[in-house]
Amino acid sequence: MKRWMVYILGCWALLAIAGCGKAESGRVIQLGHGLDVEHSVHKGMEYMAEYVDSVSEGQLQIEIFPNQQLGTERQCLELLQIGSLGMTKVSSAVLEGFTPEMKVLSLPYIFRDRGHAYRVQDSPLGEELLLASVPARLRGLAYFDAGQRSFYTKEKPVRQPEDLEGLKIRVQESATAMQLVSALGASPTPISWGELYTALQQGVVDGAENNPPSFYLSHHYEVCKYYILNEHTAVPDILLIGMPLWSRLSLQEQEWLQEAAAAATDYQRQLWQAAEAKALEAVQEAGVEIIRPDKAPFFEQTQHLLEQYQDEPAIYELIQRIKAVE
Repeated sequence: MKRWMVYILGCWALLAIAGCGKAESGRVIQLGHGLDVEHSVHKGMEYMAEYVDSVSEGQLQIEIFPNQQLGTERQCLELLQIGSLGMTKVSSAVLEGFTPEMKVLSLPYIFRDRGHAYRVQDSPLGEELLLASVPARLRGLAYFDAGQRSFYTKEKPVRQPEDLEGLKIRVQESATAMQLVSALGASPTPISWGELYTALQQGVVDGAENNPPSFYLSHHYEVCKYYILNEHTAVPDILLIGMPLWSRLSLQEQEWLQEAAAAATDYQRQLWQAAEAKALEAVQEAGVEIIRPDKAPFFEQTQHLLEQYQDEPAIYELIQRIKAVE
């Protein structure tokens, strides 16, 4: 507890704000996240910052702190809730602990393909899910494409679910992700993103799962020499603003911010596919074996995870609504 309080006070000292500050020309919002500056999601947020600065003629600005400078995804969410940070980007999986409805976005093979995922995100249902975190003092502004997550391992190639049995696989702090990995026979091990490289090096875990750009930009390919494109989930990233800050913005500022977030979503989607192709090519050149397994066994072994929500009518209804989106 003492360490956490020191951390919060340190962030306050660094930012000298309560989620945002005042520049000579207007308001400045601080945005913290954990990704590398070469990541397409970071570039999408840079585009948003440039857009909002332009549309507001400098009256509203966004200052971005990447690479976990302000804490892990969960820590940034907590800072948003108390008003010590303005905005953040997290995987929707991390939001499950704050907003139970978000777990539907982490379910295996819930989306038929990339286009289906986009149509869900752009639909009224997608907007509904973004606003589901408001009771937790968090407001979703936009989705960023985080691709499809696949397994990667250090020493053992995986070509079918049976090959995962007995392996320790790093997962996000997500009950849904843990259930998925367990259903495939592996042992899920939650570890923060910033600590994962060392955990892989030291053998704390045998592998992990993520999208190609994250696998590449994190340099995990230096340790893990097998990347298995089973594409079990398509968990989006979500751009959030803390409700303590949102409630202080004027209607005009809210409109500028929402408009900039929507523009950044379109821009980042254009970047993502090129980033995926570049990442796969780069890791293959570095000696990683790219395995393209038959996805059917992975699909079949995880579908019971969707059906178990029949006991939770609200979640099961969301699953059916996602499936019904054409």
